Amino acid sequence: MRIAIIGGGVSGLVSAYKLSRDHKITIYEKSAEIGGLLSSYHRENYSIEKYYHHFFSGDTSFLNLLDELNLSHKILWLMGSTGTLFNGTLYPLTTPFEILCYPHLSMIDKFRLALFTKKTKTFDLLKLDGISAEKFLTEQLGDKIFQSFFRPLLNSKFGQNAGKVSAAWVVSRVAIRSDRGPGGERLGYLDRGFSSFIRKISERITGQGGEIRTNTPVTSISGGENGWQVNGEKYDAVIATIAPGLLRETGLDIPDIPYQGAACLTMGLVRPVTQGIYWINLYDDAPFGAVIAHTCFAPRDWYGEDIVYLASYYTGAPSPDLKEKMIKDFCIKFSIREDEITWSQMSDDPYAGPLYLAGYHEKMKKVSVPGLVLAGMFSEENYPERSIEGSVRAGLRAAGEISAMADKKGVNL
Repeated sequence: MRIAIIGGGVSGLVSAYKLSRDHKITIYEKSAEIGGLLSSYHRENYSIEKYYHHFFSGDTSFLNLLDELNLSHKILWLMGSTGTLFNGTLYPLTTPFEILCYPHLSMIDKFRLALFTKKTKTFDLLKLDGISAEKFLTEQLGDKIFQSFFRPLLNSKFGQNAGKVSAAWVVSRVAIRSDRGPGGERLGYLDRGFSSFIRKISERITGQGGEIRTNTPVTSISGGENGWQVNGEKYDAVIATIAPGLLRETGLDIPDIPYQGAACLTMGLVRPVTQGIYWINLYDDAPFGAVIAHTCFAPRDWYGEDIVYLASYYTGAPSPDLKEKMIKDFCIKFSIREDEITWSQMSDDPYAGPLYLAGYHEKMKKVSVPGLVLAGMFSEENYPERSIEGSVRAGLRAAGEISAMADKKGVNL
């Protein structure tokens, strides 16, 4: 079969890798580089992801894929520390002792929070889907815990939409991030970054006869069960991994689903500025919601400088001077001069991920096009939170659907 894959992110690459052994695959990627949100900046001496990433010990599909690609030796299990910037003071919140010392929660509040964390894996996420996280958490824990502990997290991930986010998302988030020991959260990363994964899977695709077309946006998709046309070329099947809103622009009649944009500023610094904390959620007002000090997680020796991300999520369009505002505010809050920033670069994607608002699951189930295989970030595998693992599983499922379709038709190359 001749198969078009729309989008060269993780799901598209995984589908292409699995299918290119037996079928003629063409990937359409609008950007100059494949990888989607997992793509990298390539500096003189190192590569660094444009958007911060890590994976988890339970991500079996991704771990199995790394093994299949002979990349298991690159897996590193590192410790991620956390903290909150509250009224100008940075509070570490990694160890039990640090949490006990946090002054903005009472001992009773901390005990209730610990019990809630233990309960998160027992909740029925579908029953929580239609409830806002703010309502649910306030009922479960009280307003003080919500405002002091969860509000910064929601603000950092959803910005102006924080008050509408589904309780299913926040419960899933807490549950998946409970792999903690006394030294912090155990997180997976690849030696020298994820660029080796993108490079290896791409080489496998092209080595198996697949074609990857970068700088090639899809402007039209038409057809159905008897065949498809993508940008005027004929295909037997199509896998679409991009957002429904983008698919609608190609002429497809597909239900839309809310997405949000992400603006991520990456900086090189001459010195560390976050007191050794990897992930900092901001309670204070700022043009960014989180500070991710990458070299408080991955070894600084890989880069020869400190790497910090500033993350801002938005709906609509970001401020045209957002980068300048981010840098100025960061320098003030973390007492660093602008000349101590060796380089900075902003990546901005208006379709960075679904908005997991209350009622999201019902909207997600309605997104379909007869005869078209969908494997985007809005798919079931990425509910109720997108991840590398979810994107891998979506790509594997899409490849399985195409293979079943080919078996039914009795066709191959």
